[in-house]
Amino acid sequence: MRKQINTKDVKLISIGNSKGIRLPKEILQKYGFSESVVLEEKEEGVLLHKKEDNKLTWEETFKSMAKEKENWDDFDVTLTDGLEEENLES
Repeated sequence: MRKQINTKDVKLISIGNSKGIRLPKEILQKYGFSESVVLEEKEEGVLLHKKEDNKLTWEETFKSMAKEKENWDDFDVTLTDGLEEENLES
């Protein structure tokens, strides 16, 4: 079974020297668009999609690391591992 694609006719509006479109509120809410969208050029046209921000905040990173209960006791040693032989002065 083929998925039905909904289409909408939207008008181009002038924005300075450019053109833009207005997206209906229902579309913005349905796809979670807020401040910006990603415009992807494809052979058959353009695709708008929500920017996926997979980066964790520092707090989320800390909580994730704490959940793993990893042992970081030797972290300070590995930070300088091999650097004592390098001449870092220019």
